[in-house]
Amino acid sequence: MITIKDVAKRAGVSITTASYALNGKGNISEATRQRVLAAAEELNYHPNAFARHLKKRRTRTIGVFITRLGGLFYEEVLEGIHNAILQTDYELLICPETRTTRRMLTYRQVDGAIVFDTKISSDLIARLAWKRFPIVTLDRYMEADFVFPVLVDNPTGTREVFRHLYEQGARRLAFVSGAADSFDNAERQATFLEEAERNGLSVVCYEGNFTQPSGYEAAQGAIASGNLPEAIFCANDQMAIGFIEALKEHRIRVPDDVAVVGFDDIPIARYMQPSLSTVRVSRVGWGSAAAARLIDFLENGAPLDTRRIPAEFIQRQSSTRNLAAHPVI
Repeated sequence: MITIKDVAKRAGVSITTASYALNGKGNISEATRQRVLAAAEELNYHPNAFARHLKKRRTRTIGVFITRLGGLFYEEVLEGIHNAILQTDYELLICPETRTTRRMLTYRQVDGAIVFDTKISSDLIARLAWKRFPIVTLDRYMEADFVFPVLVDNPTGTREVFRHLYEQGARRLAFVSGAADSFDNAERQATFLEEAERNGLSVVCYEGNFTQPSGYEAAQGAIASGNLPEAIFCANDQMAIGFIEALKEHRIRVPDDVAVVGFDDIPIARYMQPSLSTVRVSRVGWGSAAAARLIDFLENGAPLDTRRIPAEFIQRQSSTRNLAAHPVI
């Protein structure tokens, strides 16, 4: 096997000089550097990356610890992470929940981690994070050294939803919640209830789990109660779609009888009949921002602070009577 010693001998320099030339470091002449590079090419020498990383205690790898791989939501977040990683010489390791991948996090077998898995406890994250192993979280807010939350701006998006519904004249309001362990759901629900209370209104809450069937079931419960809300805010688009489906089956008109708003702006939202009012968040941008900030810390020591990804209310037919005949995308 060709070693750096062979390269140094071919170039007529010391091993230290050869190392400087191959790594682009040290105070050596350009002529010497080029002679070493030429010798390495002639000998087909490739540095042992694993050994170099072991010596430096760096793997040049980012680990993403995620609940699951399926579904458009997670795919777009991962696409954003991947896009950011492609701009660097880091490798990306995707780790869905298994015992093996959990050990990879616990033993810090990557340079930094992006955690998007509520089953990984905040206590564990706080214990593991340190200067040489920073952690970005996408699913929770926590204050701990070397932990960097990158979060959706749920409060701003939710306040825009409430303002829109209130200005449309809606006073009987309802909310369909997502998964109980979801930070995003908790922020959306808390903000919506706070805005309602501030304006002297109460909100009926229905329990969902971010799936279309749970939105459908929530609507069935609202219909059976005999006290339909004037407007319903669902914690994501999938539940809003299920809610509208049930309303249609009972010949309840959207938005004339009930206004419906979702959250996420998934692709189908604009093509539904009626098109779905929602809150737009760039999931690709979310993933990209998380990876870019993590690498910026690893490379440059950039401060780790909480970042919010913009959330923008998108007004369409499902919540606006005078838009019923005019699609807005």
